[in-house]
Amino acid sequence: MKRRDFFKTAAVCTAASALPTAFAQETHKENDPMHQIPLASSPGTRKGDMLYRTLGRTGENVSAIGMGGFHIAKHGLTDEQSIALVRSAIDRGITFMDNSWDYNEGQSEILMGKALKDGYRQKVFLMTKIDGRTKETAERQIETSLERLQTDHIDLVQHHEIIRFDDPDRIFAESGAMEACLAAKKAGKIRYIGFTGHKDPHIHLYMLKVAAEHGFHFDTVQMPLNVMDAHFRSFAQMVLPELVKQDIGVLGMKSMGDGVILKSKTVSPIECLHYALSLPTSVVITGIEKQEILDQAFEAAKTFQPMNRDQIAQLLAKTKEVAMAGKYELFKTSSHFDSTAKHPDWLGGDSPTVQKLAPPST
Repeated sequence: MKRRDFFKTAAVCTAASALPTAFAQETHKENDPMHQIPLASSPGTRKGDMLYRTLGRTGENVSAIGMGGFHIAKHGLTDEQSIALVRSAIDRGITFMDNSWDYNEGQSEILMGKALKDGYRQKVFLMTKIDGRTKETAERQIETSLERLQTDHIDLVQHHEIIRFDDPDRIFAESGAMEACLAAKKAGKIRYIGFTGHKDPHIHLYMLKVAAEHGFHFDTVQMPLNVMDAHFRSFAQMVLPELVKQDIGVLGMKSMGDGVILKSKTVSPIECLHYALSLPTSVVITGIEKQEILDQAFEAAKTFQPMNRDQIAQLLAKTKEVAMAGKYELFKTSSHFDSTAKHPDWLGGDSPTVQKLAPPST
């Protein structure tokens, strides 16, 4: 190093060391990935024991806690118990209902349809998901969901399990699933369109990219948002800022990782829900299969106040050591939660373009 360069470097270092401590700490915070996670600006509108938030730019007002559809058809619950649980949730203020064409071989949608009779359908914002990647398969699944849910329209249909990089390309391809969704929307069978996924934030970002290339803007995106996610392959760090920027409704899921995160013994259920609610989520969807869990959801909403950055940092510090390798986020690191991987037939065949380029072997 030349003499003048040495002294120039030394001067810069000396100047940096002389910076006020507060400025240095703030600069460090801004470089900290955790500091880039957006936070909710308000708890939402409180009515009774529930909070309500706006669903992205749709303008829809929905409960900040959503009822997970998978759990209402769990083994051990009778149909009567499931129906009573759904109706109790609605009577107490939960308006966002989650479901999927593939949950429990269709039983979740069937039970939801029964529960939403007698005027309950008009009280909720109803969402379900489809797995089909081709137009033909997606059309069939949308029609099946309408029949099971006993409704003439579904408020939100989401492309389910976008967990492979080819999923966006297949959905937006010629004769892909998006064509079926757009046709169903035009026909008044669905109102809004979104997508879900739990594997890798890069795939979510690619889905948004492909959508933009086709001139399409999603109404909602569903993804894992929890106290472990912030440390490993983080949706909160990578995807959430983009959704906020595009004013897309954020649906948080797996706040407790189907109970697996709680097995780390680092956080409580209420802390898990309060963390997810402290992010700019429109809805935090949680599995509810018994009255105690329903009570827990309302307690979380009733006691919630948005956490500031210091409180977030303190909470995430409790999970950092056990979260780094994704041990408790099995939906990211294993195939345990990958329903479509176990049933590739749900996705439908290759697009016409792929079949033309690479015809099946005879």
